[in-house]
Amino acid sequence: MPTLLLTGFEPFHTHPDNPSARAATALDGLDVGGMHIVSALLPVEPHSAGEALEALLERHGPGAVLLTGLAAGRPQVTLERVALNVMDFNIPDNAGNTYRDAPAHPHADAPPAYLSTLPLRPILSAWQIAGIPGHISNTAGLYVCNFVMYRARHWLMERGRGDVPCGFLHLPANAAVALAVPEDRPALPYLPQDEITRAVQVAAEVMAQGSRA
Repeated sequence: MPTLLLTGFEPFHTHPDNPSARAATALDGLDVGGMHIVSALLPVEPHSAGEALEALLERHGPGAVLLTGLAAGRPQVTLERVALNVMDFNIPDNAGNTYRDAPAHPHADAPPAYLSTLPLRPILSAWQIAGIPGHISNTAGLYVCNFVMYRARHWLMERGRGDVPCGFLHLPANAAVALAVPEDRPALPYLPQDEITRAVQVAAEVMAQGSRA
């Protein structure tokens, strides 16, 4: 059975939890649409995240790749359209480092951007049918989420597998993240974790159906 590689991130910055980690863990081992989900958690540090991601791609040779992460402050689940070959961090990563105007990939021939190969509109339609508000975003930011989307797409392209469905899904805060916001800061919009996990599962189901078609 083909593998759908699903990744989430560990907690980072001031957030005590990460809904992407919880969703990935909950869906690990699930069979959807003829594909088997294999989940993994990535560190919030670009170099180790890139090494871990490329090792997972090499090991599993997935037929689809769904990368997920937290975008605290966004009210809905969002599909990312593009990843840029840029790192420019507003907050430190979990190793305490920040990057300014740095490339996500050091090779001179690495392209400036990669578009998602996820079935964006079908996933959006499936969410609507399932009663899950969502939208398509034209910026994945310039933090580690953008980095791993870029590196996954580049790894696949270099190996002649650019047609593999691969892209990034940003998730809103869950209750644990929202509850951790200090009283003197603006409140975060959030979704219950079960609803966030359901959104990721619906996206995975659409990807699996598309790969079978």
